[in-house]
Amino acid sequence: MTSRIERLQAQFAPLSIDSFLVSSASNQQYLAGASVEGGDGYLLVTAKRAVFITDARYQSELAATMPDMPKIITRDYLKAVEEVLEADDATVLGLEDSLTLAEFDWLDEHLMSDIVPLANVVDQLRQVKEPAELAVIRRATALTSQGVTALFDVLAPGMTERKAAQWLERWMQDHGATGPSFGTIVASGVRSAWPHGQASDKVMATGELVTIDCGFYVDGYTSDLTRTVALGDPGVDLKAAYQAVQTAQEKIIAATNPGATGDEIDHAGRDFLTEQGYGDAFIHGTGHGIGLDIHEGPNIGRGWPDVMAANEVVTAEPGVYFAGKDGIRIEDDVLVTETGHEVLTTAPRNLIIL
Repeated sequence: MTSRIERLQAQFAPLSIDSFLVSSASNQQYLAGASVEGGDGYLLVTAKRAVFITDARYQSELAATMPDMPKIITRDYLKAVEEVLEADDATVLGLEDSLTLAEFDWLDEHLMSDIVPLANVVDQLRQVKEPAELAVIRRATALTSQGVTALFDVLAPGMTERKAAQWLERWMQDHGATGPSFGTIVASGVRSAWPHGQASDKVMATGELVTIDCGFYVDGYTSDLTRTVALGDPGVDLKAAYQAVQTAQEKIIAATNPGATGDEIDHAGRDFLTEQGYGDAFIHGTGHGIGLDIHEGPNIGRGWPDVMAANEVVTAEPGVYFAGKDGIRIEDDVLVTETGHEVLTTAPRNLIIL
């Protein structure tokens, strides 16, 4: 089987490079099986070899987590990069856009090799998941579905948003998650109209909608799930809006198949919401890939040309937001299969009135 490092090396000729410097922690993890904190080292891949460059703080850890990877232990990371490139006769180095300006300037001043900033090289390799990755994502999505469903049993008027978020995070970690992949969103009432409204000390009240948006890591891979519930009857208008979002999501999921573009999938839901009179209230993209990161390719939204492929995992997350009033979002994780799709998250999707 071709290794991930070899798959990266196979991209060198099409990209007109003969080496690549990996600074992103997620991309280091993907290629080498371990990573260091940003700025604490690099994975350098040339046409001849791969070597991990870091300092003594990580020496014992990396010896255990990637014993077969050659390592250079030094505090002068970039000097080591220069020396490896010269030893391997590398002439054109590709760089990730996560590199800092100071790092870029040093390399530009000192390297004999040409340097070429390149975005999404390893990220694109990561989009199509291997069977082992899919197995972990299934565990993450299943556990998150269970956790959010359990939260419904304790969510009630009088609880603060922050307490609800903390309850969910504690439940998830007690049941096997290693932690959240972003700050858990619990937004109620007028704050539910803020798509990224972080949990606050606001007390949730009867009659309000509550949006819960969360993602949790299990064995290094994340989920991403959103549900909107009502604390008491929200009224006819919001019930109608919820049904419209739910139907839009069904259309989005139905369109999520191999060969479909991000733009085409977006249209499936956005056009329906526009027909129902909610077009102006859908103010963000329709979805994105998940995996080692909470946001990775492919992207789903207006104008995105990304083509879906089997074994990618993407979100389907339409929403409508009425400023100063309420907001509604429903999000699920969807596996693109050879012949269609499979929804991985299983928390109830119909409007729940608590």
